[in-house]
Amino acid sequence: MFATTPLRIVAVSAGLSQPSSTRLLADRLAAATRERLAAEQDRDVEVRVIELRDLAVDIANHLVSGFPSATLREAIDAVTEADGLIAVTPVFTASYSGLFKSFFDLIDNTALTGKPVVIAATGGTARHSLVLEHALRPLFAYLRAVTVPTSVYAASEDWGSSGDEYTEGLPSRIRRAGGELASAVLGRTVSGASRTPGLDDGEDAVVPFEQQLADLRLD
Repeated sequence: MFATTPLRIVAVSAGLSQPSSTRLLADRLAAATRERLAAEQDRDVEVRVIELRDLAVDIANHLVSGFPSATLREAIDAVTEADGLIAVTPVFTASYSGLFKSFFDLIDNTALTGKPVVIAATGGTARHSLVLEHALRPLFAYLRAVTVPTSVYAASEDWGSSGDEYTEGLPSRIRRAGGELASAVLGRTVSGASRTPGLDDGEDAVVPFEQQLADLRLD
């Protein structure tokens, strides 16, 4: 890839309402990723957000007919060709939404191989936060993507909260996840270990992105 080619970050939002907290979370994760990428390299960064709400009829028709519309095909191509992916869904019945799952059902199970992904979700209560580990992370493991260590769940009470001395607030988690995605896109350790550790970095040991990719290919 030529150094002048922009880095492409695509965020997929499955929010249904307008305005949507799911879209807001996708926008903030994309902005955090763009900010880190712009600070650490010289290439342009292109960000696109795909609203699945606008593609709902096309997705249903494709599932029935097997033929995608031009608009849906372009959205699928944008996801599979992205350098980094952000996937955000509202929580429905303790899992990802049907619209979210239907869209990713249309993507070939090898098309995201090795692609770095941030998974995120929104919901009315923090009790549903485990959906990230029980539903979203296995979904992207099946698609052979590489999910970064930090996933982001935003409950209603998280918006406008900066946390306290015992917990991280939503803005801090967004910055950390965006930094990990940026580092993975650049082929560095997903924690951004090449820079000076900051307040947004966790204390857990991290696995280099290259090792994650190598482990993924073992299957």
